[in-house]
Amino acid sequence: MKEPKFVVCLNNEGYAASLEIGKLYQIIPDEEAEKLGGLRVIDEDGEDYFYDAEMFCPLQVPPIVAQTLISVSKQG
Repeated sequence: MKEPKFVVCLNNEGYAASLEIGKLYQIIPDEEAEKLGGLRVIDEDGEDYFYDAEMFCPLQVPPIVAQTLISVSKQG
């Protein structure tokens, strides 16, 4: 299994209800989304949607931190 990947939201224009600036989000690998300049992001509703990649900055998260973030998001 691949390590989960995370991004931080830098811009939520047009998506204020779905994304919070400064918050970490897990991304789902999606080659088609990447070809279109986007990312598939698990948003505030716990659903994954296509967003413009320029709205985010990728982060390298240690595996233990990634597992903690995933665990906490499942509790909410």
